[in-house]
Amino acid sequence: MISELLIFVILIILIWTYYRNGGAEDLYPPGPPTLPILGNLWTLSFQLNHETFMQLAKIYGDVYTVWLGNIPVIVVNGYKAVKEVLSSQSEDFIGRPVLPLFKDLMGEKGVIMTSGHTWKQQRRFGHMVFRNLGLGKRHMEGQIQEEAQSLLEMFAKKAGKPMDPSTLISHSVSNVISAMVFGKRFLPEDEAFQELHKATDLVIAAPGTLWARIYDLAPHLMRHLPGPHQRTFHYFYIMCTFIKNEVKEHCELFRSELGAGQEKDLIDYYLTQMSKTQSDSISTYNEENLVHLVADLFMTGTETVATTLCWALLYMVSFPDIQEKVQQELDAVLEASHIIDYEDRKRLPYTNAVIHEIQRFGNIVSVGVVRKCMKDTTLHGFKVQKGTIILPNISSVLFDADQWKTPREFDPQHFLNENGKFANREAFLPFSVGQRACLGEKLARIELFIFFSNLLRTFSFQHPTGESQPRLDYVRAATIKPFPYRVCAVSR
Repeated sequence: MISELLIFVILIILIWTYYRNGGAEDLYPPGPPTLPILGNLWTLSFQLNHETFMQLAKIYGDVYTVWLGNIPVIVVNGYKAVKEVLSSQSEDFIGRPVLPLFKDLMGEKGVIMTSGHTWKQQRRFGHMVFRNLGLGKRHMEGQIQEEAQSLLEMFAKKAGKPMDPSTLISHSVSNVISAMVFGKRFLPEDEAFQELHKATDLVIAAPGTLWARIYDLAPHLMRHLPGPHQRTFHYFYIMCTFIKNEVKEHCELFRSELGAGQEKDLIDYYLTQMSKTQSDSISTYNEENLVHLVADLFMTGTETVATTLCWALLYMVSFPDIQEKVQQELDAVLEASHIIDYEDRKRLPYTNAVIHEIQRFGNIVSVGVVRKCMKDTTLHGFKVQKGTIILPNISSVLFDADQWKTPREFDPQHFLNENGKFANREAFLPFSVGQRACLGEKLARIELFIFFSNLLRTFSFQHPTGESQPRLDYVRAATIKPFPYRVCAVSR
């Protein structure tokens, strides 16, 4: 009797699972079997982990569907399939879905979480401001060089003693984006700026957490429950308050002293744009979008470069022969008094290759930011309905065995040809590609080259004597971070 009842219950669950979305599973590429309510969250350990997605691709192919509760997501793996989403058919998949957590946390404002008219206006403005502020020109590089010099001085004060480099790196990198958006830099002891850093870290980490999956599963309930998600909402409020205070100061100065043609930073340019378009009924230039655009740029502009540089020092300690080759090239090509600029990368092929391999192997973005299908179309032979969420697994491209000779090894030769010259690769997609590619990609490239080259020319990085070897695996969050480690920066 009990066994018959158990069989009956299981049968009911299976039927309910199939029909919970009206047989919707048949409308998507096949994937792993689902559970009632949870979908594939149990299979995924409640995380959007790139390694799990690559393992599932071995079973279900490069394009398959996972269910985050009752939300279907098509996961795309491998260079060919990902390129189809990001480049070949980019217009079909250019939208940005907003899952419940981020809809409640950030709304559909700024540039990262928007689609359509709002996204186009905000992104166009971002490109315009980067040009006006001199991205790729001497003035902008001068600001980066000043921050790199400041970082060298802070490292030098440690006198070769063991230190955690992450805080100092993050402060210097964030000052680059601060100069662009706020028109000023901040001192390390500035408490408000420290709080902004803390808020940035917490908000960026949120999508990779267990409770984020639970929030998306039951947003109506989670909005009213205590827990870590409420802390993230609190710190995002702190971040927005910091930015609003800066905007208020800019407004007062702009009205009294500045005006169109005298802008000094992004906020100034945005205020000018708001003034120009105030009679335009479809304009998206307003203070809410300004605050969220600044938050987007500050979070992405700090996190990506700072985390990559933390991986860089860890790899240099772990692979001292590669560190030595970089230093030999820097010493041979650059005079001691030479101020390093981005053009020097053309004379430093090995150094440039090492930086690219740090980005590939460090793989900090892991899975790409989700996309939304904007019309009924096809993907890798499968029909895809308008509104479907697409997740391009960037890691599967950076570790694609068909594209890289030794994808699971740290090897700068991946970016050098047979003559030792630098060779870029189409499968190198840490910034994504297409219209949704990282808005600050060029800025990040310049920062990475100038910071890394200056650090390696000035110091040799060594593992502290007597301490256990640093781990080369990673902390799972929204981005891929190294575990905390200490290093000795010994003056050369």
